Amino acid sequence: MSNRDYKADFPVFDKYKGLVYLDNAATTQKPQSVLDASLDYYRFENANPLRGLYDLSVKATEAYENARESVREFIGADSTREIIFTRNASESLNLIAFSYGRANINEGDEILVTVSEHHSNLLPWQILAKEKGAKLSFLECGDDGKYTADALRKALTPRTKIFAIAQVSNVFGQENPIKEFAKIAHENGTVIVCDGAQSVPHMAVDVKDLGVDFLVFSGHKMLAPMGIGVLFGREELLEAMPPFLSGGEMIELVTRESATYAQLPHKFEAGTVNVGGAVGLKAAIDYYNSIGFEETERRENELTLLAFEKMKDIPFVHIIGSQQAADHHGILTFTVEGVHPHDIAAVFDGDNIAIRAGHHCAQPLHQHLKVQSTARMSLAFYNDEQDIERFTETLKTVRRKMGYGG
Repeated sequence: MSNRDYKADFPVFDKYKGLVYLDNAATTQKPQSVLDASLDYYRFENANPLRGLYDLSVKATEAYENARESVREFIGADSTREIIFTRNASESLNLIAFSYGRANINEGDEILVTVSEHHSNLLPWQILAKEKGAKLSFLECGDDGKYTADALRKALTPRTKIFAIAQVSNVFGQENPIKEFAKIAHENGTVIVCDGAQSVPHMAVDVKDLGVDFLVFSGHKMLAPMGIGVLFGREELLEAMPPFLSGGEMIELVTRESATYAQLPHKFEAGTVNVGGAVGLKAAIDYYNSIGFEETERRENELTLLAFEKMKDIPFVHIIGSQQAADHHGILTFTVEGVHPHDIAAVFDGDNIAIRAGHHCAQPLHQHLKVQSTARMSLAFYNDEQDIERFTETLKTVRRKMGYGG
């Protein structure tokens, strides 16, 4: 593993000495370069962009559109017209469901989702199905968290119009074969919606290579500020979709009776946009590019393997999902015999270690696995071996601190 101390780039670790931050699947910490970029925008270029003709507004517009181009290149999209800025992945998924879905789903149609989806990639489809009289179906996984091509083919029907799936599960850490699944879906005439919230920050993602129709992700899970998200959609689909929100900036002409909407991507970006967030997202992408995914993936995979092996040696700890470390991609969800996950998290917090406990916005998956809740540790490239040592040493003490012998 590289000897570079990436934590030195993150002010939070300087302020909170000894903090072990292992809740990266929820949100990542922010490097100084991202904080500086956002602050500098507000200090030196702040203006309402897009329609102002004065110099400061032009600078704000350029900063915003430069961020869009950076995102386009980062995920391999053909055009900036395919990049829509939203608040987060949840808003992006709602946009797809309520714009594309309402226009294309009819009574008797089917929407297929995986049982392991985050609620953000379930509830919009659940609401849409009820509204339209469509059927919501589930693709089931095994206890290892894996989905097979054969199972997908069996689950698809001639009425399946949408298939929603995460590229990487926020519970299992399992990477799904999106490229293969997209091909199968398209052979069935089905549109595929991919949640990239847990993949885009951790691996190189090329939307053209994957073949997805839509892909969403959040900036705050990839070093950027909260409140900025991305929706990628194939241009021909976005072009045919009605606006999701209406108001300023998303129009060309308004009369008392009607309106003409702006061209892509602005048709879907109503109101004053989050330029500071977009600038921060561009800075985060620049930071990732300066390191390279070859380096970040290697570090995260090595740390995952190290943590996995140490956890397997503790007899009362049970890892959820695959029993192969390579399947977990920086996310290890687990239980401790006899101890509620909230108590597990409290013990870790007492040792200045941040992990997450609960159902991780995936209650149907926990019901499927017949477990009420779980604890989760999740890694980023700025974690190190000392973090894993601290984590496992505390994990060994959980049952004793909760009153069990040994």
